[in-house]
Amino acid sequence: MPETLIARGTPQGRWVLAAAVLGSGMAMLDGTVVNIALRSVGDDLGATVQQLQWVVNAYLLSLASLILVGGSLGDHLGRRRVFLFGVAWFAVASALCGLAQSPGQLIAARLLQGVGAALLTPGSLAMIQGSFRPADRGRVIGQWAGLGGIAAAVGPLLGGWIVDNASWRWIFLINVPVAVVVLLVAARHVPESRDPDAARSFDVLGAVLGALGLAGATYALIESGSAPTPYVVTGGVVGALGLVLFVGYERRHRDALVPMHLFGSRTFSVANLLTLLVYGALGAMLFFLVLQLQVVTGWSPLEAGLSTVPLTLVMLLLSSRSGALAARIGPRLPLSVGPVLCGVGTLVLRRVDGDTSYLTGVLPGMLVFSAGLVLLVAPLTSSVLAAAPDRYAGIASGVNNAIARTGSLLAVSALPAVVGIGGEDYRQPAVFGAGYAQALLICAVLLFAGGAVAFAGLPAGRPEGSS
Repeated sequence: MPETLIARGTPQGRWVLAAAVLGSGMAMLDGTVVNIALRSVGDDLGATVQQLQWVVNAYLLSLASLILVGGSLGDHLGRRRVFLFGVAWFAVASALCGLAQSPGQLIAARLLQGVGAALLTPGSLAMIQGSFRPADRGRVIGQWAGLGGIAAAVGPLLGGWIVDNASWRWIFLINVPVAVVVLLVAARHVPESRDPDAARSFDVLGAVLGALGLAGATYALIESGSAPTPYVVTGGVVGALGLVLFVGYERRHRDALVPMHLFGSRTFSVANLLTLLVYGALGAMLFFLVLQLQVVTGWSPLEAGLSTVPLTLVMLLLSSRSGALAARIGPRLPLSVGPVLCGVGTLVLRRVDGDTSYLTGVLPGMLVFSAGLVLLVAPLTSSVLAAAPDRYAGIASGVNNAIARTGSLLAVSALPAVVGIGGEDYRQPAVFGAGYAQALLICAVLLFAGGAVAFAGLPAGRPEGSS
């Protein structure tokens, strides 16, 4: 902990908040805005659908695999130190993304970019937790979330404008000057903090097994339609074996990366299963929708980016009210109804085709989906945290974050092959449109299943551990 904790509203407090928001905002935007540029990336670099999947998933793979490691390193070595290292790493990887001359180079750079994001993302919130007075932390975290929501809302507009008026490369290169500002602000104004009670040893083997399992599974899912069968089978076996060994090892390791005893809570387990289903459907839906609007409907990247803005605006305006509602009535009803509304919105968006207009074809489905998402996101997070003992709050949040990204990773990996989209099908509107309709139907099924899981698995009262 720093020697003197910071008060909210002081000049130093504002600088710390600015560094945390700008740092996490970079990582958040590069996890979403890339979807808008995929068509342009494919045309410029001659990429296949599988390679475009890897452009998205290489980032998610390293981020999901290492985000818990990033949080643990911050607790041990200093949160500001690891945050600064992550921001610098992210800047270098972003420059490599912007300079890539082939799909392979871009995929490798995105993998490195995800490593930087895994180091800086947990640190952005941990710096607030470790720097501010306990009485001020709640409001500062609320400011951090609200400002992050604004950044997410601006992201699709900025990304679409950049792709339309400059080049897709600048959605990566713009991170470099932002990262320089974050480094200067954090180095000058953010105090160092660490967890004096953190475990002495790192769960290196657990991190390796988890990353190996996700990498093998992702490779098998993405390449199942194009790579030689022995490679796909080997990747699938390595992935399955890695994940099984990861779970077995984590159950027995004293200082596990993922304390498996947390899953002994029914609420914790059900909430994380719901997270896997919902965020898997969300990641795949956005991946397909933004491409459908460009490939089939014929919209520009900016117009496709604008179509997703209501999602972020609704979340920004109503998330706090959703959290208050769940606190009064318990999470079971919001977490059951929310995924169902998202599923209905997905079915409405499934009708997007070459003749679709925004006001009648996209906006209604996006608003229904947004209403469902805002109903479930805050209660889902609070349920996960309430189901874990206070000392495991950071780990519980990290596990849930990793599971959310893993859901998106696996869904975006699997669905194109399942619906018969591969090669350069994103250049063929008829083929892509047929696959899009099937993919969104599967996303809707995942969301309806999430609502059923919440209704059947969560208690009717308030979440475990709430007071």
